[in-house]
Amino acid sequence: MPDADDILERKNFYLEVPQTCKAFALKGSNALDWGMKNRLARVFSPDDCRTVMLAVDHGYFQGPTTGLERIDVTICPLIPYADALMITRGALRSTIPPEIAKPVVLRSSGGQSILKELSNERIAVDIEDAVRVNASALAVQVYIGGVHEHESIGNLVEIVNAGNRHGIPTMAVTGVGKELARDAKYLGLATRICAELGANFVKTYYCERGFAAVAAGCPVPLVIAGGKKLPEIDALRMAYRAVSEGAAGVDMGRNIFQCDAPKAMIQAVRAVVHENETPERAYDLYLSLKSAGEGSELCTAKTQLR
Repeated sequence: MPDADDILERKNFYLEVPQTCKAFALKGSNALDWGMKNRLARVFSPDDCRTVMLAVDHGYFQGPTTGLERIDVTICPLIPYADALMITRGALRSTIPPEIAKPVVLRSSGGQSILKELSNERIAVDIEDAVRVNASALAVQVYIGGVHEHESIGNLVEIVNAGNRHGIPTMAVTGVGKELARDAKYLGLATRICAELGANFVKTYYCERGFAAVAAGCPVPLVIAGGKKLPEIDALRMAYRAVSEGAAGVDMGRNIFQCDAPKAMIQAVRAVVHENETPERAYDLYLSLKSAGEGSELCTAKTQLR
């Protein structure tokens, strides 16, 4: 039987130290529940509230995209350099070893192909399956101004509600059809609507004129899409301008995995996003790593994912 007489005397309650509760620094996220904040802190570095996401979900409507023919061969070597991986559940289960210690942003809408109207999507993952694969966030496409605008907004609302019930954040992805201009007016409209309807962060495009206003007008973090393949220096300049004007990072795919040296490129992008490196110095880093043979080797070994 323990001696209860001196229990209080032996304890240290640090009476001189007030209990504190640090504010959650990520934009628009301080009022969220603990689980939501914890998952967002996996996607966005707590050090600078920025992220370098690697987008490899293109196959959900494009099929075997160039550079993604064999995700297990071409993408696995890049995972250690990414803050998060955006991927479909099918590719995740079939090609990505579960030993990876990176958060998954799970593609959760789909239902169309490049042969049909792109905005005609539906919810493609139920929340229970997202929980089973330990998703850190759910990604859903929203087509403001598209043929199926109403349906895509409905998808977003359903995903947000399901995510809120289980503590999983939602990333809205602003889909822009060929007939819509990617200017500040449109992007400001689309991103604000997504945030107002509950998205915890939004993936959108960078525009050269007015992007700072787009970012300021969206009350949650923006991450920019890489879009079509650009020359490496141009992709680095786009990333630099975006984060300098208020973006919380990038979600790049083709501008990384379609490079001659993908591993070198993702490290150069990281230098821009997390170290505020200039595009020119980041490009020098890319060339240096490329010339040293860093970036083009292939890998299937699980040990290289640690």
